[in-house]
This record gives sequence, structure tokens and C-alpha cells, in this order.
Amino acid sequence: MVEQAVSANRLELLQIADAVAREKSIDKGVVIAAMEDAIQRAARSRYGSENEIKAEIDTKTGEIRLARLLEVVEEIENEATQIGLDEAKRRNPAASSGDFIAEPLPPVDFGRIAAQNAKQVIVQKVRDAERERQHEEYRDRVGEIVNGVVKRVEYGNVIVDLGRGEAIVKRDDCLPRETFRPGDRVRAYINDVRREQRGPQIFLSRTAPAFMAKLFAQEVPEIYDGVIEIVSVARDPGSRAKIAVLSKDSSIDPVGACVGMRGSRVQAVVGELQGEKIDIIQWSPDAATFIVNGLAPAEVAKVVLDEDAKRIEVVVPDEQLSQAIGRRGQNVRLASQLTGWDIDIMTEAQESERRQAEFQLRSELFQEALDVDETIAQLLASEGFSSIDEVAYVVLDEIADIDAFDEDMAQELQTRAQEYLDRVNAELDEKRRELGVADELTEVAGVTMAMLVAFGENDVKSIEDLAGCATDDLTGWTERVDGEAVRQAGFLDGLGIDAAQAEAMIMAARLHAGWITEEDLNPPVEDVDGENEEADTAAAEPQDAS
Repeated sequence: MVEQAVSANRLELLQIADAVAREKSIDKGVVIAAMEDAIQRAARSRYGSENEIKAEIDTKTGEIRLARLLEVVEEIENEATQIGLDEAKRRNPAASSGDFIAEPLPPVDFGRIAAQNAKQVIVQKVRDAERERQHEEYRDRVGEIVNGVVKRVEYGNVIVDLGRGEAIVKRDDCLPRETFRPGDRVRAYINDVRREQRGPQIFLSRTAPAFMAKLFAQEVPEIYDGVIEIVSVARDPGSRAKIAVLSKDSSIDPVGACVGMRGSRVQAVVGELQGEKIDIIQWSPDAATFIVNGLAPAEVAKVVLDEDAKRIEVVVPDEQLSQAIGRRGQNVRLASQLTGWDIDIMTEAQESERRQAEFQLRSELFQEALDVDETIAQLLASEGFSSIDEVAYVVLDEIADIDAFDEDMAQELQTRAQEYLDRVNAELDEKRRELGVADELTEVAGVTMAMLVAFGENDVKSIEDLAGCATDDLTGWTERVDGEAVRQAGFLDGLGIDAAQAEAMIMAARLHAGWITEEDLNPPVEDVDGENEEADTAAAEPQDAS
């Protein structure tokens, strides 16, 4: 009768392990290992914590075996965990120093406290294994849309039961004015899966631009099949969004396919996003066309691109200004996010005023620098000359061909322009010396006197200083702060230097300083077989038969 009870208990132990493994979707071996650990801890409290005790559960019979591990040593320092070599050989003739001998122990009769501690150990181990399984399962699913049921709401954060895991939608990742109650079904985008102190956390989002892209992929078969590509998405969550689409099949209209029959497809997405208005825009490889499309529904009269700075000036009719900007700047902000360009919007009247101001400034510059009257200065400005350098070094005929000018006047204007530049350079050179900028920097190709002064004002005073600069240090850079593009000034701002020119100066300085060699700048070009061009050329030359 006693033996039957013991067998039943053993069988029950395995059944419990099996049930827990199935319920938590973890390996049964993990549950058995957790039970063994709990039994070991209970046995230590019974036999003394100084002992090294090992517990094993037979996975077929459920039998629990306890043993005290003793390390075989030549000289005993701790009798609780060590055994002498002579004694060990008496028990096992094959024993040697460093081995472990297992000394069987009688089964432990668990008390209430020991049982409670064992239960806590098992629960914790199982929970850890469950979290690890959850992390392994969901870390490769970042970027997917999942459905879940709201378990609870804590301080605006929504805890979602995904069936095989628990996730969180933070307050900032919920749509504005969106409320959830326990039991509500929710669809969201897996934004991130990472380990935290409390275990793996699955972070969901309903505001991520990628969520909208995935929703369109579910509603539009052409996107799922790859015929239509979503190039970019910009969202003001819960209010308005813009999505740029491209068709890889010329017979398919990407905008029409995303809208669907009577707007059925786009309305399905709008409904999921609580009425968020969506502008579907056709992507274009031409930046100006794409930006004009992105500013829809506003009409655009003219655009001026600055490709180096990725900035564009958009001119709209006076009555279109408010529509182009949008309420609280929403339309232009979304268009900027969608296209990746900084967009400046002005009316035709504002552009006209600016052109007149620039014309006036150029005229005054020519009048003062060239010592000419207002009429000549205005003629030069109206012909497109924007700087003294252009007048000094342009082909003489371009000045002589201006109405009311002849070759003598053109020659005189060029002479005056060159004399003016010489005076300015002399003044800049003196200022450069006062700032302590080394003469060797004048030897770097592309560096002007104005740049040398700018270097000195920014504590770049030697070849090594310039060699240690990054391209952004010279040209400046743009970074996004609170969703807005903020321009950070570079050392050479206003001197007409682009990134390629700045990089060439820095590399020339590094070459001059000995940081790199000519071979680093111009590595040999290898062909398909890995041989360089020189070897190919030598091989191609006819050999002397003699």
C-alpha cells in the first residue's frame, strides 16, 4: 500500500511537469530541472547548507535520487565537501584527485516552509524559461502586425495578451483620443523586442509609420505581391498622413490601386486608424516633382532646389499659402518627412521682394567694389553676375556683349575687379596671420584666404588640425529635434563649399600631414580575376619572339 502511494506520487510529479510544460509552452526538461533545483535547496536546508547536494529526477519513473558530492583531494580542507584520496580509493579504486564521489542520501521529508520555498523556486524558474521562450519567439517578428486582447490599462499604457505572450502599447504609441478597456481586441505593430530587468518586453505601436505601411500591404494585394512599393510614409498620428507609392508595372496605377473601388481599400485603413486622413502620393525619381506631389492639395508655381543641403524653396500663389503650409504647419511638415527634404514655402509676392532685395545688394556690391555708377552696377546684376569673382574671371566677351558695353569697358571692369580681390585677399591674409593660421595650410588645394580666416576663427590653425576634421565640421549638418530639421553651422558656412569639396580638402591635408599615402587615395583597380590593371596591360603587350 505504501509502495503504491509512493509510485502514485512519483507519477504525479511527472504529470505536473508535463502539464506545466504544455501550459507555458516550454520544454519539459526545463520544468524537471527547476524541480531538481528546488529539491536540492530543500535538501541543503535539511542536511546543512555547507554540503554540495545534487538531486536527480528519473524522467521515466519519477524517482527522486539525492546524493552528496565530495571532491577527491589529497589534503582535506573542508570535510563537508571534500574526501581524502585514500578513503575515495576504498570506495572506488578508480578514483583520482579532482574527481567527485556521490554519497547517496535518504529522501527528504519536506516541511511546510521547505515546500513553500521549493514552490517559489519552481515558479521563478518556469517564469524565466517562459520569458526566454517569449523573447526567442518574438524577436524575429519585429515589423509584423499582431492581434491581441487588452488585459489591463496602467497609467495610459495598454497591456495586451497575444496568446503566447504579453505585450505593451505605451501611451505615446497609442493614437490620440483612443481609449481601450479590458477585453477589447487591438491590432498593432511589433516595434521592438528587448530584454529588460523584468524580463523580455514586447513593445507594440499604433503610431509608427510602418504600421500604416503594413495595413496597406494587408488591404492591397499588389503591395503584398511586390507590384506596388511603399517608398515612404509620414504620419501625424490620428490626424493626417501622407504615403508615397511606386508601381513596378506601368499598366497599374499605384494611387488608384491603394484607394480601391469607391475608396474601399483606403477606408479600411482609415477605419483602423480612427479616421486618420491619408493622402496617397505617386513617388517620382525627380525630387522637384515628388515634392510638388507631396504638397498636394496645394498648387505650386515654382521650385528652386539646393541638392547639397537637400533644401528646396517652393513658391506658391498668394491664395495657396495657407493650404500649402496646412494647419499648424502640418502639410509642409508631413511633405518634408515624406520626401526627406527641408521645404521653405513662400508666396510669389515674397519671392519677388526677395529677388529685388538680392538685386539691390548685388548692385550696391558692384557699385562700391568696382567704383562704377548705379546704372553699370545694375546692368551687371541684371545680366546674372552675382559676385566680384565672376566679373574678374569670366570670359571677357560675356561682359563686352552686354548692351552699352564695349571691349575696353569690359577690360577696365575686369581689371578693377581683380584689383579689388587682391586688396581683399591681402587684408584676409593679414588677418589670417594675426589668428595664427600656419602658412602650410595655404598649400592645400581649394583653400582660399576667406577659408583660412574661417579656419583660424574656429581654432583650425595647422595641417594636423584640418586633417583631424570631419566633413560635417566644415559644411555643417542637419539633425532632427522634436521632428523639426535643425541646421548646425559649419566652419565654412556661406563660402559655397559642398561636401565633396570639403572632403577633398581634408584628404589633401591628411596626405600632406603623412596620415595617408597616395596609394590609400588611389588604390589599384582590380579586374574580375583579382589582378590589377597594370598586370593586365603588361600581359596584353606583344612579347618579343627573340
